[in-house]
Amino acid sequence: MKSARIKKAIVILLCAAATVVFARGSGSSAGGRSHSSHTPGGYYGYSGEHYTNGYTRRDGTHVDGHFQTNPNSTQRDNWSAKGNVNPHTGKEGTKEPTH
Repeated sequence: MKSARIKKAIVILLCAAATVVFARGSGSSAGGRSHSSHTPGGYYGYSGEHYTNGYTRRDGTHVDGHFQTNPNSTQRDNWSAKGNVNPHTGKEGTKEPTH
């Protein structure tokens, strides 16, 4: 009887620990947006990009998680810029870079 209680306590502790570990991987920042290396299917992307988790805008619109190019001082290498193609969607860029 005593060993059954101990086993039950161990299982509960392991479940609690697992919950904490998984919860830490989904943190958020101001505005509900967060950047993460945890991506769908375990894919970690290219070195010049990162995955942005989905979030809900203040107006209630949901934005799905997606890949973005890493921030830098130019817009010319963004996938949305004219002349570039998003490698994940195949969509061609349509925006004229301003800098």
